[in-house]
Amino acid sequence: MDKVILIMKQYFSYFLWRSFLLLPLFFIGSLSAATLNVYTYSSFTSDWGPGPKLKKAFEDQCDCKLNYVSSDDGVSLLNRLRLEGKNTQADVVVGLDDALMTETRSLGLVQPHGLNLADLKLKPELNWQAADFIPFDLGYFAFVYDRQKTQPVHSMAELLNSNARIIYQDPRTSTPGQGLLIWMQAIYGEQAEQAWQKMRQRTVTVTKGWSEAYNLFLQGEADYVLSYSSSPAYHLMAEKSDRYAAVLFSEGHARQVEVAALTKFSKQLELGKQFLTFLLSEEAQQIIAVNNWMLPVREGVELPDAFSQLIQPKAIGFTPEEIHQQRQAWIRQWRSAVSR
Repeated sequence: MDKVILIMKQYFSYFLWRSFLLLPLFFIGSLSAATLNVYTYSSFTSDWGPGPKLKKAFEDQCDCKLNYVSSDDGVSLLNRLRLEGKNTQADVVVGLDDALMTETRSLGLVQPHGLNLADLKLKPELNWQAADFIPFDLGYFAFVYDRQKTQPVHSMAELLNSNARIIYQDPRTSTPGQGLLIWMQAIYGEQAEQAWQKMRQRTVTVTKGWSEAYNLFLQGEADYVLSYSSSPAYHLMAEKSDRYAAVLFSEGHARQVEVAALTKFSKQLELGKQFLTFLLSEEAQQIIAVNNWMLPVREGVELPDAFSQLIQPKAIGFTPEEIHQQRQAWIRQWRSAVSR
């Protein structure tokens, strides 16, 4: 019996000795495994989106873990941050856009990034001045159609007066849907409600987010889907097909700049700043362009030939401040027009 107790004591001492030896390694491993929580939208984190490739590239250089938490679309993303408030787990938010910047600031959900914009090599035409948001891609809203099935229109007026079937996204949950709201206001102004009534007659369905709308279009449920002027680049590159194209409207197109920021309650400020800087690296900008199918915001990024075949829209619209002041009124007007 004494021999058994002695053996057990020796084993216990050995176990404690090994544990103390491994304890520093445990702490070193814990310190090196810092996690950055990034809130973004679902198409960004999908297998075919830029999220997985960006995650691998960033983790290879940061000695950290990148954890995505996704919402359906950009406006849903803001709604989630608003509801969570100070209890949010988000360190960085990726996928709001310039139309939502003023509202996000007013809710106290982000903080200054402290980065030197002069070092970020942004395109001069952006004239980017924001101290809290950085742009990571840009695009022009456009209606995409199937060349094999549809003869294209050439203006919003022609579209609304046609017999076309249209799918677009809800402006209350989706940044493309919000983009259409801005686009219609920029073209029609005080006559926007009448234009929406015409749009209602052409509408097959209004989806919560972009992915659902585009998939329905590809299944043949509509003649046109609200997307981006750069969307056909995907089909040109991934499918080697020019079947799908975007319509160039004579009135011009609303432009979107997608943005990222440190949340007000971020627990990983330095790591978050590192990630924001990474998003504007040449490597990340190339990944975003050919996986999110948007245009780079950084100067001098080389793009595949497919991007040279895209339409070149003229930008129309409003400042972020003007959108913030009018957004809720425009949504009420849209709801009134489409519910009749």
